[in-house]
Amino acid sequence: MKTKKSISLIGMAGTGKSTIGKKLAQYLGFNFIDSDLLIEKQYKKSLQEILVESGNKSFKDIEQNNLMSIEFNELVLATGGSAIFSKLAMSYISKESTIIFIESSYKDIISRVPDFSERGFLRKSEQNIKEAFAERAHLYKYYADFTVLNNTEIDQCIDKIVEIVYKKI
Repeated sequence: MKTKKSISLIGMAGTGKSTIGKKLAQYLGFNFIDSDLLIEKQYKKSLQEILVESGNKSFKDIEQNNLMSIEFNELVLATGGSAIFSKLAMSYISKESTIIFIESSYKDIISRVPDFSERGFLRKSEQNIKEAFAERAHLYKYYADFTVLNNTEIDQCIDKIVEIVYKKI
């Protein structure tokens, strides 16, 4: 596998994508982008406000357009947890970066994010968080070049990412 010059992190809200991404970018000397923060900056609203006002389909379109506009060049990207619902965006991200699925147990996610009601969390109206977690798991694995379990210290997770991305050439 040819090493790409950028890394994209995918996974559920609460897995640590933003925290890991910032530290990983700093370690590598790369730029860092959190796609959720880009959307909030562009719309001058929280993700939750955008989701409520726009609805699920429009929110997916907003996220897709945002991801498709990112220029990859020595970049660490922390995607929104629902990025995996856009085949087009994930295809683009895959061509431009190595995709790492940051995996965490449902129990760990809930302990980090006990209330998803203000997270801008995309899900079907009848779905609870555990059902959304189960639905997304196979998509994260499908799109990932590598999976890294985040169940220890952040620095260990970063070391693992660096090891698998840069030493498995």
